[in-house]
Amino acid sequence: MKPERSTIHANCILIDDIGVLIRGNTGSGKSTVSRKLIAAAQASSMFGCLVSDDRTRLEVQHGRLIARPVEMISGLIEIRGVGIVKVPSEEAAVIRLVIDLTEQAPRMPEEGAETVNLLGVKLPHLVWLKNDDIASYILDVVKGTATGADGVHIDFKRLL
Repeated sequence: MKPERSTIHANCILIDDIGVLIRGNTGSGKSTVSRKLIAAAQASSMFGCLVSDDRTRLEVQHGRLIARPVEMISGLIEIRGVGIVKVPSEEAAVIRLVIDLTEQAPRMPEEGAETVNLLGVKLPHLVWLKNDDIASYILDVVKGTATGADGVHIDFKRLL
């Protein structure tokens, strides 16, 4: 049986051992968010590195979703106003969190919106306004220390 595969319009970064898939329309800020998350991880003494920019190959292996770059653009990232630049990158990551950048995030997420199913793999899911700075919050999610506006601990770590 062949593994399920797909190539999607998304970025992927690796923070420590957690692959973060960042989806959004063209111009939604996927590359900017990726660069900010990598820089924030490194500033926090965590490993942060690009896996893919703009196009990401997904494959299911042993029940896990694996992200890889499209070979032609591997190790490259777009910086708006500068162009395409070469950066350190990893060959693959196990996706453990999916972020959708959007024009309008729901005020209150619908029931079940905290997960998404990609190629049959259920993953933690966040929807975020495209221009909001999310780097420190995502690092808190990855570390398992995220809290809501009311100060209540949000345990995304159990899903990661």
